[in-house]
Order: sequence, then structure tokens, then C-alpha cells
Amino acid sequence: MKAMILAAGKGTRVQPLTYELPKPMIPILGKPVMEYLVEHLVKYGIHEIMVNVSYLHQKIEDYFGEGQRFGAQIGYSFEGYMTDDGEVMPKPIGSAGGLKKIQEFGGFFDETTLVICGDALIDLDIKSALFEHRQKGAMVSIITKEVERSKVSDYGMVVTDDEGRVLSFQEKPKPEDALSNLASTGIYIFEPEVLDLIPSGVEFDIGSQLFPLLVEKGVPFFAQKRFFNWIDIGNVKDYWSVSQNVLKGELAHMTMPGTQIADGLWVGLNTNIDWEGTTIEGPVYLGSGSTIEAGSTIIGPTWIGHGSQICSGSEVVRSVLFEYTRVSPHSQMSELVVCKDYCVSREGKMQHVSECVEDYWRDARDRRGKTRVPEVKTRKLAGVV
Repeated sequence: MKAMILAAGKGTRVQPLTYELPKPMIPILGKPVMEYLVEHLVKYGIHEIMVNVSYLHQKIEDYFGEGQRFGAQIGYSFEGYMTDDGEVMPKPIGSAGGLKKIQEFGGFFDETTLVICGDALIDLDIKSALFEHRQKGAMVSIITKEVERSKVSDYGMVVTDDEGRVLSFQEKPKPEDALSNLASTGIYIFEPEVLDLIPSGVEFDIGSQLFPLLVEKGVPFFAQKRFFNWIDIGNVKDYWSVSQNVLKGELAHMTMPGTQIADGLWVGLNTNIDWEGTTIEGPVYLGSGSTIEAGSTIIGPTWIGHGSQICSGSEVVRSVLFEYTRVSPHSQMSELVVCKDYCVSREGKMQHVSECVEDYWRDARDRRGKTRVPEVKTRKLAGVV
């Protein structure tokens, strides 16, 4: 069995996290989402993996290389072009178009292939899914997961007959209009022959174009209802929720990095904590080289990236701070994702650092070592906390 990871999208719904990172490189517990996927594939004996890339493609390629350190062989298919001025421009050609491009170039898909989106955390039993795929004689299988009727409007829903054969699809229907509660997880099992149905040289999508074509042509196309952890990072609100759940240890296959030095507190190398008047309630992770000044309060689940600085009298509550974040003295940040010059609340409200009247956070590399008179009044981030 081979695998294809779909990683060419821009991830606009996850901005600002994707201003400088492609979506599969968004970190969870300090590791890119895609790294968990690669490790999961290798665990099930899938070592040959193709990845279609486009937006900020070098970030993915530089990190994963050709896959040796992950026990895999990883190849890339770039979707885009170069301008006359030598500028590389991303231009995705659709999820199915990406498959077709790879197949026409080198015929990679010569056996059953697992196709998976590069922006979700999963613990799918791939062996069991492959067994059901073959048992039913499927040409294509789509992995689905039951969701509550009230949440169907968040997903693409799959409508099947009693045997699991796919009949139709509904894209984010209203609960009262939904004909199914089986959500597509963006995980598919393909037989090579199916790629012959994808037109050459055009943008073509798996969900909205290829799958309806399969139904129209009567191809053996089945949905599998699976019970597994599937955590999709669809937007920044999802990212905050995912981070909270992972930090609380709700996914058994994901463990906190670093060294545990107290109940609920993990640290990276060479952290500096002044415990005088400081309160830390886990689960909390402090990245390497981070500084926690006296009188600080950190309430978990909270992730603080490496090189960060939590200044005296400040409070960080249930938040995710990317690397080199400096929280100013006597500031309070609650239920936020802070990524360089931006912060996003758990409701999805985004704010640039320049929009804040007060100096709540800055880049720790610019401010470290500079002295300032500590403020007496605790300040909350306006409109977010």
C-alpha cells in the first residue's frame, strides 16, 4: 500500500497561523501536524508517500526531506510556476488534479493507495479499513465518522444505502435538511484504475468533482463508518480547541515533550523560572530557553513556545503562545493563540499587535534584556479577554 498526503492548500481559514507556514506545518505539541501523519503511516507499514505541495512548499520539503529520519520515502509534486522574473508562484490544481499529475509523470499509483489530507490528527486503524475496502470489492472507499445532527453544517456529509454504497453528497447542510450524519474525514482509499477518470491538465477536486462522477458512472464506491479520533484543524478556533484537548492528554498516542518537573508542568531545555510569587497550574509546557519572571501566573492547558518571556505580574490562561512571545508586565492574556504579530481569541477574533493601544505582547527577541518600569495596573487585552 502507498500513500498520498494532500498538502497544496493555502489554509486561509487558519490565518494568521498560515501567513508564514503551510497548513500541514502547523505545530501541535511542537511537531507539525503532517509529522504525526507520516509517523502513523509508517506505523502501519506504509513507507512510500507522495505529497503534493504548492504554497510555501519549501517549508515542507526542507523539514521532511526525502523521509529517511521518519523511516519513509517521501516524494513531492510541486503545483505552480515560475514568472519571467524568477519568482515561484503557487497554483494548486485541485486534490484530484494533483493525483493525476503525479500519475502521468511517473506512474506512482500502481497499487492500492491511501489518500489523506495533511491537516488533521488521526489514529485510524488503517489495516482494518483496508480489509473492509477489499472485502467489499471497492474501487474507492471514503472514511466517514458519525457526527451529531446539530453539527452537520460544519462538514461534507455522505449519503449511502444500507450496504454502504455512496449515493450522494451534501456540503454543510442545515440539520433539518441533512440526509445523513456521516461526515467525510478527507481520508480515502483508491485503486489505481480510478485515476483514469480524472481529466488531464485541468483543476479537478476529489470531493466536489471526482466523487459525483464515480456515483454517476456506478463505480464500486463505498463509505466506511469508522470509530476513531479525527481532529480536523479547519480554522483557528479549531486549533485552539485541539491544543486544549491535546494538552489535557485526551489523545493517548500524543505525549508531552520535554521533562516533567512538577505535577502538570513540562519544560524544555534551559528554561528559567523565578518561583517567587509565581503560580503555575498544569497542564503547562514551557519551551526551551523560555523565561518566567517572579509573580507570573500561568493556568493550563497552556503551551508556551521556546524563547518566550512571561514578564513579572503577567497572567497567561489556557492559551497557546508561539515561539519568542514576550508577554508584557502586568498583562493578562486568556484563551488566546498568539502567533508572532497576531493574536486570535477562542472565538476567532484576530488582532494585530499594532491595533493594541497598550503593549500587551511583543517579539521576545526584540525586547529581551531591556529594562522598563513595571506597571502597577493589570491590563487585559481589549475585546479578546
